[in-house]
Amino acid sequence: MLSSLTRIFDPMVRLLVLALVLALLAPVPDSRQELGQWIANAAIFVLFFLNGLRLPRDQVRRGLTDWRFHGALALWVFGAMLLSGWAIYEFGGGLLPPLLALGFLYLGALPSTIQSATVYTSMAGGNIAHAVVAAALLNILGVFLSAPLFAAIAGGDAVAFHSEVLVKIATVLLLPFALGQILQPRFGEIITQSAALTRWTDRVPIGIAVYVAMSGAVNEGIWDRISGSAWIAALIAVFLYLAYAIAGSWVVGGLLTKSRPDRIAFLFAGTQKSLAMGAPLATLMFDPAVAGIILIPLIAYHFIQLVVAAPIASRLNPAS
Repeated sequence: MLSSLTRIFDPMVRLLVLALVLALLAPVPDSRQELGQWIANAAIFVLFFLNGLRLPRDQVRRGLTDWRFHGALALWVFGAMLLSGWAIYEFGGGLLPPLLALGFLYLGALPSTIQSATVYTSMAGGNIAHAVVAAALLNILGVFLSAPLFAAIAGGDAVAFHSEVLVKIATVLLLPFALGQILQPRFGEIITQSAALTRWTDRVPIGIAVYVAMSGAVNEGIWDRISGSAWIAALIAVFLYLAYAIAGSWVVGGLLTKSRPDRIAFLFAGTQKSLAMGAPLATLMFDPAVAGIILIPLIAYHFIQLVVAAPIASRLNPAS
């Protein structure tokens, strides 16, 4: 229980709550929205550059050797999880506003979050090396796959995925990550040893992206566009989606892996969803008024997964 509370109130969650409260009470004015977007993009550029610096190339090479584990996990995350998000989007239209339903499809298209997948795998006594490499590889794939997969399934009527968006993604996500990987052999160790720098650079850009996106939604009257019953339906859908993710990844991991530690790594790498990828990407793909609403399922999922994952990890650990 104490571990769960610690995760709920960790610095990232507190920063996320602060960003949401600021967006509700003091949103970025419409006249400054473009400036806010430029600041968010600059912060995201730094985030992905440092991600590229931190990820050792030998981890990627080692991960690629276990193609059965990582290939199955990629199919689960970008296949089964994406299809379940599509199911909520497709069949939840009667209970959810279109943009809120679209948020579940967006949630399904995202990769795993590296930090949470690794922490909970460690807490549960799982294969930490597999978890680190798997989440890292999924995030690399997510940079290339999440936006196109989402756009292909959502269709042109739901999201305008045109050349300008591709240029933004390439400039703000792919370019800095590639630069980081190029410079990783020389400067990667310096970055990984700077714990304080890592903590702040991981959290602040996400907080800025959420603040800018939610400010746009508030300025467009989010409370008038989403009814009370729709909020309740969305919360229920998030719980159902998480239950499916946990049960499905545990069963699939058991069928595909030979050891319990590997199964645990599959569970947490296949269940956690990356706000670090989702929030920045949403600010690049959607107009501010749209991005805030589409991010609601992801933000809710992020909170709830932290609450649920800690007790599951403690229960799975034979030493606890």
